[in-house]
Amino acid sequence: MKLEGKVALVAGATRGAGRGIAVELGAAGATVYVTGRTTREQASEYQRPETIEETAELATAAGGKGIAVQVDHLEPEAVRGLVERIRRDEGRLDVLVNDIWGGEKLFEWNKPVWDHNLENGLRILRLAIDTHLITAHYALPLLIERPGGLLVEVTDGTAQYNAEHYRLSPFYDLAKTSANRMAWAHAKDLAPHSATAISLTPGWLRSEMMLEAFKVTEENWRDATAFQPHFVISETPRFVG
Repeated sequence: MKLEGKVALVAGATRGAGRGIAVELGAAGATVYVTGRTTREQASEYQRPETIEETAELATAAGGKGIAVQVDHLEPEAVRGLVERIRRDEGRLDVLVNDIWGGEKLFEWNKPVWDHNLENGLRILRLAIDTHLITAHYALPLLIERPGGLLVEVTDGTAQYNAEHYRLSPFYDLAKTSANRMAWAHAKDLAPHSATAISLTPGWLRSEMMLEAFKVTEENWRDATAFQPHFVISETPRFVG
């Protein structure tokens, strides 16, 4: 329970890495605010069954206190209201995890910019970059009020890998390399306040969508290695947490 008494915000915690991180923060004893667009009453355009309430319940069951708040992180006023609530109810913020994404259904592999749907491509960038900056703008002033704060920018691919490999779409490539650079830039601004920023990438994540694609569950995921041997290196979302 190393994080007992600490408050964390996992922005984009409905499923995948965000859910795994929220659960592990809960297991360490933290109070964890989990945000996303999908609730039990309202689904996002993903039209998937996972909800922020489920994530909050998992964080609580792990040993912490999970609190679900529906937020679209492209809406500045919604994010400002979220941070005001955390300030009012908790009086502090120790960890901010920027895991907002939501672009899986928008990118088109192996298409140059002139062939890729422009509207979808620009929305990818808004979801991957604007959301993180909006959240940092409102949340970091609360985080730096106490020394020792941590900002985690969740991305896909290490800085070295992304520098050497084209991510098969100009929009996806820019989205995933930007998070690494954002963490580096935020670290410069946070250092005078005794706070830290890092970028974090999972490996081959056994997200809900990935398990579904391979027609397995977390309980029998090894069955997928019969037709995709490399799936043996895949990771539970709680590992990145």
